Order: sequence, then C-alpha cells, then structure tokens
Amino acid sequence: MGLLDGRRATTHWSYARQMREDFPNVRIEDDRIFINEGAVWTSAGLTAGLDLAVALIEKDLGRDAAGAIARRLVMHHRRAGGQSQHSELLELAPSSDRIQKAVIFAKAHLANPLTVEELAEVAALSPRQFARAFRAETGQTPAKAVEQMRLEAARLLIEETRHPMDSIAREAGFVDIRRMREAFMRQYGQPPQALRRLAKAP
Repeated sequence: MGLLDGRRATTHWSYARQMREDFPNVRIEDDRIFINEGAVWTSAGLTAGLDLAVALIEKDLGRDAAGAIARRLVMHHRRAGGQSQHSELLELAPSSDRIQKAVIFAKAHLANPLTVEELAEVAALSPRQFARAFRAETGQTPAKAVEQMRLEAARLLIEETRHPMDSIAREAGFVDIRRMREAFMRQYGQPPQALRRLAKAP
C-alpha cells in the first residue's frame, strides 16, 4: 500500500493527469496550493512549497512566527485561491537542482542586478549553458523570469504595506519607479497605484 493511498494530495497542475493515471488510489486535487493530510503534506510546485513551509511554521511555532517569515520572504502569509490563480504568479518548476538553486537565489536577492552571469555562477554553469538550460526547464528566459519575480514581490508590497512606491521599486529590484510602472502595465494592464487602490477598497 502506498503512502498516499486513500489520501488527498496535490501536485503541479501539469502533472495532475499523469498522477491520477499512475496512482488511482490517491485523491488528486489539482487546484490546491498545498494539502495537509495528517503527517503527509504535498504541494503544487516550487512557489507552493514556500506556502507549505510557512504553513508548517505556523503549525509548529504559531501565527506570529509564520507571519514574520512570510514578510521576510515578501510573500503572503496565507495565499487565497488555488493553482488557477497562478497565471499571475511565477510558478517555475525547474527539473535540475542547479536551475532551482538559481531561482531560489534570485527570489532572495531581487535587489541585486541578477544578470545572467551572476545567476550562471550560482548554478555553476557558463552563461550560455545557463541561459539555454533555464529556458529549456522553465519555458522562460532568465530576464523574463526575474522580471516576473520582481513584479510579484512589488505587488505583494503594494497590497500589504504602506511603503512609498520608490521604496518598493528599489526593494523589488527595479531601476526606478518608471521601470516598475512599465512592467506593471505590461503584466497587469494598470499602474501600481491602481493596484494599491484596489487593495484598499472594501
């Protein structure tokens, strides 16, 4: 009998059908970020794994500790919705440890320039090898992925803090407010100020 037999579990949406076929005794819920089934926890991907980790911290150490960790990581304490909301988020799923290490480094150092050369050094690859492997594993160029990480970090700060826009732009790694605004218009079709007004609306 498998560890997940008879239990609910989640996985990345792109693997859900295959998992159902391979493990028919597992109750797959493919629109969940993570699922807690007693001693067994499953998550939907790299970013969802961070949500799961914060939930584990809350379970063991309490809400205040989990909230502090979430703020340090510039992420929601509890993210509403399921995987269907992730089109706005960066849900990278690199298959190799090297590329995953670079993604984690980028998330933790958004204020850095984060050039291909810097990320390639973290992954212990040449810049050309890194760029090719990154795109093959994530479907995005490193530059596009970093911009999406910065957009998500900035959006969370806009929605959950009162920090001024220039401070948010610096913290998220944008050169200036103008660059951040241009990125928001490309991604969300509206400027950062509009998202802050929406977040404050009842």
